[in-house]
Amino acid sequence: MIRERKTVKELIEDWQSDPKMQSRVQHMKILPEIEAQYAEFPLHLHASIKKALATRKITQLYTHQRQAYDYAMAGQSFTAVTPTASGKSLCYHLPVLQTIMEDHSSRALYLFPTKALAQDQKSEMNAIIEAMDEDILSYTYDGDTSPGIRQKVRKAGHIVMTNPDMLHSGILPHHTKWVSLFENLKFIVVDELHTYKGVFGSHVAHVLRRLLRICHYYGSHPVFICTSATIQNPRELAENLTNTAHQLIENNGAPAGKKTFLFYNPPIVNETFGVRRSAILEVKDIAKKLYEAEIQTIIFAKSRVRVEMLVTYLKSLTRQQIQDESIRGYRGGYLPSERRVIERGLREGTIQTVVSTNALELGVDIGQLQACIMTGYPGNIASAWQQAGRAGRRQDDALIIYVAQSTALDQYIIQHPNYLLGQKPEEARVYPENMLIMMDHLKCAAFELPFKKGENYAEFDVEDLLEYLAEEKILLKTSDTWHWMSESFPAHDISLRSASQENVVIIDQSVPAQTSVIGEMDRYSAMTLLHEEAIYIHQGTQYQVETLDWEEKKAYVREVDVNYFTDANLAVELKVISEDKVRKLGSASVSYGDVMTLANATMFKKIRFNTHDNIGSGPIHLPPEELHTSGTWLNFEQPEDWTDDDLNAAMLGVAYAMNSFIPLYIQSDRSDVHVVPQVKAVHNDQPTFFVYDRYPGGIGLSERVYDLWQELLEHVYEHVESCPCQIGCPSCIGAQDLTGDAKDKVLHFLQSFLLEELMG
Repeated sequence: MIRERKTVKELIEDWQSDPKMQSRVQHMKILPEIEAQYAEFPLHLHASIKKALATRKITQLYTHQRQAYDYAMAGQSFTAVTPTASGKSLCYHLPVLQTIMEDHSSRALYLFPTKALAQDQKSEMNAIIEAMDEDILSYTYDGDTSPGIRQKVRKAGHIVMTNPDMLHSGILPHHTKWVSLFENLKFIVVDELHTYKGVFGSHVAHVLRRLLRICHYYGSHPVFICTSATIQNPRELAENLTNTAHQLIENNGAPAGKKTFLFYNPPIVNETFGVRRSAILEVKDIAKKLYEAEIQTIIFAKSRVRVEMLVTYLKSLTRQQIQDESIRGYRGGYLPSERRVIERGLREGTIQTVVSTNALELGVDIGQLQACIMTGYPGNIASAWQQAGRAGRRQDDALIIYVAQSTALDQYIIQHPNYLLGQKPEEARVYPENMLIMMDHLKCAAFELPFKKGENYAEFDVEDLLEYLAEEKILLKTSDTWHWMSESFPAHDISLRSASQENVVIIDQSVPAQTSVIGEMDRYSAMTLLHEEAIYIHQGTQYQVETLDWEEKKAYVREVDVNYFTDANLAVELKVISEDKVRKLGSASVSYGDVMTLANATMFKKIRFNTHDNIGSGPIHLPPEELHTSGTWLNFEQPEDWTDDDLNAAMLGVAYAMNSFIPLYIQSDRSDVHVVPQVKAVHNDQPTFFVYDRYPGGIGLSERVYDLWQELLEHVYEHVESCPCQIGCPSCIGAQDLTGDAKDKVLHFLQSFLLEELMG
């Protein structure tokens, strides 16, 4: 392969004279360079801090860093919202270090959503402390911290860096060992605030309420410092998460280089069906051009399978160099040691192309990348800008390429680029009032400190819940106090991140005498990705799942070399448990309440690499997974002269488009809610569309859809009608088996039976 080094500017100029590229680039937007805005150092900033900053050639602060320092030193909690690589970490490092220099007993707790980020920030903080030449102790405290170091951290750590999971199960339940931290805690830093949304955010909101309860017990009243990528409601999220009032800093003083945004649509390969070439194959071709031009590139893909497919395709470029590690994958499920090696390779430039899930959206330092490719819409605007921010991090020109998939939402965005470029990012919401989550953390709080009569838990009056727990023999009530009465501590059994408490461990037994763990996966994903005969791909190497021990949560795999990957679907059954509210919409009926779903992986397909042809299938034998959640549903009378089969096909097409467009209305990720059509619903025997939250207990998303049915269905109709395909396609009504009049039937169904019915 001939490689010729080019700049981003030269490559764009080449593409502008390439007819094939020009026919596929639907839109180009140039975001100009931004100049820095500076402010002077604070008057009383300690001399050793100035000395450390001077070693980094920092002689003044960006305006947002100075504003952050002033708020923190005045004892005001705040949230700083600035783009990637804008020096957010100094917003908290400076006030924390200054406070420790003024009072050596002061303590700070840093919370990062992942262990990798905590390790990354520890390295940066230790470099500053070393340059200061002061006796300040900064440690990470996570599952990898050795027992010897743990005692030192508890007793003498000025700055403790951890993650919410460790705070929840490793620190708060054992607060009596952390007295010096809690008595002297001045700052709680919450980095990457935007990641704390949905179920994870709702759990963390309770962890922070428990943390404050313990701080107040020990007499400390810490200031919260939150930093975030751009979201629509940063102050609201911070205040809901921390239950504390916040100031907002959103004027970014950092510079930024020129960014060129390309909206790229794969060519149509079948005019009748409106089918476009696979976005994965297009990304492979674009990435090859960038690799040949020696432009360091990050490629984002939305699933583990897609990451590994792209790594497999791209590694074929370097097969002639056996030891070449210039192309790597990065995703959840890799072991921490492997991820550290990849991060270092990106910083040092030995890795030229990395293919990642959204795991690298966060602020781990991976150096100076020049280009970013998004394989399809990431699911929300905030994520898209996070991914784009990974290119041109240090004021250089950057190239961002959005490659659309055939889905309805991707095609909507390629036709309406201002949706991505001109809209505000989504809101991020937490739902701490979710009763399942609240009860879990109320137990944890009662274990940590007894509840007194009349005492609230944060903003919640919980006396009735405490009485219930006492009746269930979980708490013991004396005259005016509720005490924990079990020997075990509850935090150990509560996962902050998923409905499923346990991951499936993936064990490689290719060499019988040398079995090793190569990764892990949550239970819900394992149903479709680690069933027996599944092809599991890790860093471009293929493994076949030989045995899945569901009870023991172990998948045994063996290395293979085959020309296909596997894909499986979940069949979902749905039942209504209770109806909390209902309203008429024309002659239809809209309801909201509790539902129960039963997800069952039934069969898988074998799909050939490169052509993506279906070359075989097989059954999956796994028990179904049950989910109790909240949902909204719309039911109507079955139209006359429509067979069940015709109605089912039309409802599937409508549900497909609805699933694509709900995120536009409720600012959620596409995976947060799910649409299920039923020709004869179990509870009313009528045609019904269900929209439910894909989390136990629900997180309030489907309740917002309850008021949006008419608007949503009108949008679906307009999109399907304007799609240029003839009979229906993946860009409008999906890729189910389509007949010649499939699209007409969906439009007729929408117009005649839904919109007319809904409009009355």
